[in-house]
Amino acid sequence: MLCLQEIKAMQEQLPDEINPIDGYHAYFYSAEKKGYSGTAIYSKDEPISVSYGIGIEEHDNEGRVLTAEYEDFFLVNVYTPNVKPDLSRLPYREVWDAEFLEYLKHLEETKPVVVCGDLNVAHKEIDLARPKQNVGNAGFTDEERQGFTNIIEAGFIDTFRMFNENPEHYSWWSYRGGARDRNVGWRIDYFCASEALRENISDAFILPEVKGSDHCPVGLHLTF
Repeated sequence: MLCLQEIKAMQEQLPDEINPIDGYHAYFYSAEKKGYSGTAIYSKDEPISVSYGIGIEEHDNEGRVLTAEYEDFFLVNVYTPNVKPDLSRLPYREVWDAEFLEYLKHLEETKPVVVCGDLNVAHKEIDLARPKQNVGNAGFTDEERQGFTNIIEAGFIDTFRMFNENPEHYSWWSYRGGARDRNVGWRIDYFCASEALRENISDAFILPEVKGSDHCPVGLHLTF
């Protein structure tokens, strides 16, 4: 499965070669506002079902949560709202984080959950190159970090940290000042999984060498 965030496009705007990709089932959840937000899932295996949003109107007009159900788990593709540089959207983000976690736990009542995407937060100091300079900045406020802590405390695994506890592993770099070349980055893209899937997780990784965006791909291997 391939999950994309911030696609910024309506399905009818996509070129034929990716609408869909040969051999994949494709699902798109575009924001009502054109050129903004949006998520997509490409999957070689056809899901049992696909759902759009989390069932709360306030959150479901920006195309941020796309869920595919498979035999053994739910795959939740998320593009978490950014709080903006002036933190003006931080109060909304706190509501979002709480209600998104409720959605994940509701799914988990049926079967385990894998959640992936741009969560727009560096959880710990190890997850960004310059933590001291960014305390209180967008993506590293106490409130956003607590929102991610709540996911972990609710029983989800930060899968990358199962395999790598070292610093200097990031998934996003500013376009400014040659940040990527100097690896001055942030780890804000994650695969988190229900504790019930721990034994099924064989690898979790980041691919910083893959260019084409200010983010790089992150990945997870599950075996059943």
